[in-house]
Amino acid sequence: MEITKTQNSRLSSVDFDNLEFGRKFSDHMIDVTFKNGSWQEPQITPYAPISFHPSMHALHYGQAVFEGMKAYYVDDETINLFRLDDHHERISNSSERMCIPSMEKEIFIDTLEALIRLDHKWVPKTKGHALYIRPFVFASEEYIAARAAKEYRYMVITSPVAAYYKEGFNPVSLTTTDNYVRAVKGGTGEAKAAGNYGGSFLPAQKAQAEGYTQVLWLDAKENKYVEEVGTMNIFFKINGKLVTPELGGTVLPGITRRSVIAQAKAWDVDVEERRISIDEVFDAHKDGSLEEIFGSGTAAVISPVGLIHHKGDTIELDRDNIGPFAKKMYDTITGIQYGELNDPFNWVHPVKVG
Repeated sequence: MEITKTQNSRLSSVDFDNLEFGRKFSDHMIDVTFKNGSWQEPQITPYAPISFHPSMHALHYGQAVFEGMKAYYVDDETINLFRLDDHHERISNSSERMCIPSMEKEIFIDTLEALIRLDHKWVPKTKGHALYIRPFVFASEEYIAARAAKEYRYMVITSPVAAYYKEGFNPVSLTTTDNYVRAVKGGTGEAKAAGNYGGSFLPAQKAQAEGYTQVLWLDAKENKYVEEVGTMNIFFKINGKLVTPELGGTVLPGITRRSVIAQAKAWDVDVEERRISIDEVFDAHKDGSLEEIFGSGTAAVISPVGLIHHKGDTIELDRDNIGPFAKKMYDTITGIQYGELNDPFNWVHPVKVG
């Protein structure tokens, strides 16, 4: 690959004690072009604006997908990436659904390793902070026609981040909505397609205006079964069992979701991936069997849920503290990510930088 190093690092301008999620970006980025039927030689260049024509295909037809990953500081010689193979698999599946050519796994991994080595000083050293990694692919062809493009750009930018939610590690509040849906079977709900998120912003804004953190999405057909939250998968601990909505084509197959399920099973906790209605959740709260609710995702890792509002009724759990199971899960997954705990699942991909 071709690597061009920046002559003017912006590292010294970053206050690592006061990071905001997704506002500061590291010195370099990955840029790979797809044309003439194949991916071209990868380039790593200084982070900078990119130019494109008003006729760029992605602006008109939304052919774009992305991933979300993190790099974790272990020590001055090692940075950990988490479940790299799974992230490549998911961006490949998302690309296939959006009729975008998949990036070869070797290019995906080799370019990421090179970028991390180059910008490893951007990885925050504070526990709970990380370097957020955003791979994305978009149709770059200069052509306005309602068909799949023939040219694409794959890029990766990185950003040092603290907690995703403004609540930090405090429980978030959720509300359902009657007026909007996130995904339907046969649609793009299981892909990390850019438009999935754009379409969720209005209901999220309405929820936040009413004092809630995010929308808890129900199924589009019956508006009855829990699916996911706007930025994370959802788990319910009911009578000692861990219950999470099945995937089924409308729920994003979260990498952290997969990790929570694997770790819970390793602790001999019964895990059920199935349809769960919002009424079942409220009934479990009413009869005292609902123990905890939490979300999972790359950005927040584990996010406790303290309140759910649905059609005028409200579930309230502990509004001030994370539940013991969610806390144990968070400590375990992050302990593996930061190299503090053993990695029995071989999830960690260490990059030597020293």
